[in-house]
Amino acid sequence: MYGLINKGLIVSEKLLKWIRPEIRELSAYHVPDASGLVKLDAMENPYRLPEGLLPRWQQGLASVALNRYPDPAATELQHRLIEVMQVPQGRSIVLGNGSDELIQMLALAVASKQRCIMSFEPGFVMYSMIARFAGMEYVGVPLAEDFTLDMEKTRAAIEQHQPAVIFIAYPNNPTGNLFDADAVEEIIRIAPGLVVVDEAYHPFAQTSFMPRLNDYDQLLVMRTVSKMGLAGLRLGLLCGDRELINEINKVRLPYNINVLTQYTAGFILDNAGFLDGQAEMIRADREQLLSQLSLFEDIEVYPSQANFILFRVRQGNATEVFTSLCKDGVLIKNLDKPGPLQGCLRVTVGTTAENQAFIQALEHALHS
Repeated sequence: MYGLINKGLIVSEKLLKWIRPEIRELSAYHVPDASGLVKLDAMENPYRLPEGLLPRWQQGLASVALNRYPDPAATELQHRLIEVMQVPQGRSIVLGNGSDELIQMLALAVASKQRCIMSFEPGFVMYSMIARFAGMEYVGVPLAEDFTLDMEKTRAAIEQHQPAVIFIAYPNNPTGNLFDADAVEEIIRIAPGLVVVDEAYHPFAQTSFMPRLNDYDQLLVMRTVSKMGLAGLRLGLLCGDRELINEINKVRLPYNINVLTQYTAGFILDNAGFLDGQAEMIRADREQLLSQLSLFEDIEVYPSQANFILFRVRQGNATEVFTSLCKDGVLIKNLDKPGPLQGCLRVTVGTTAENQAFIQALEHALHS
């Protein structure tokens, strides 16, 4: 038996030598099991489709040709998204299987050993991961202590590294704050390459660089329908200069938006009024949750313009608090590791009942 195990290890090493070292050094993106828990860890909209829409949606699904490949460009859906997202006239979009695929498409389109991708830390982990997938250097510019942009460090990093792409999450994930718009605009002006303003949480921030697309050819705006309540569809869009989008589109895999997603997204967008109402409820519940969290002396709460809230456990036992929450049936995101987020946890804004379950569990975790 030992010989078989040893032989297996030798064979594995022979195979794994073909995997790039930078890939072997990475850890796979981890999604925890939320079975049986109040799920407040992934910035999802907690509300489902209205009951009145379900029969019409299901009836339409019956007409979808599952035996045929989808429209490769998702043309009808593109037109609808351009209208709903108010993409400026003369600008184009490309669709991705979620924002992650769009980030990957953009990285592949600009990839070179001599080039880097830049963003801000702490920030969305997929910017750095995908840069490494594409064989590029990643430069993370540290945010200030209050998680705002440190423009002195930003200017110096841009001058030194000359990034091919700069990603700016607006609002930022996982901190939840909106960066100063004038600072973002300065970055767009001085950037040598492309600047992507990632507006995944636009429904909750209600401010956008989309209207500025015609002012800057190097600006791209990225959106997703995930936070609107359609996370299960995995649909994102990248908007910008027509010629630039055409080049990025060349690395898009064929038929990346399946027929069920194309039909469902189009149906929802044609009946999108309820989404605005849900976003309004989430914004109101966010303010209520911020107010409740501010009453806890044991935590520091950070401002948020997204559908989640970051807070720091002052006593330095954030992981113990996270574990206690899980035992009480509430799953949030544990960000507690050495660095600027040490002692931090992040909670998604849920339904009123879910939020209260979290508050009760948090009180128990902090005072038990």
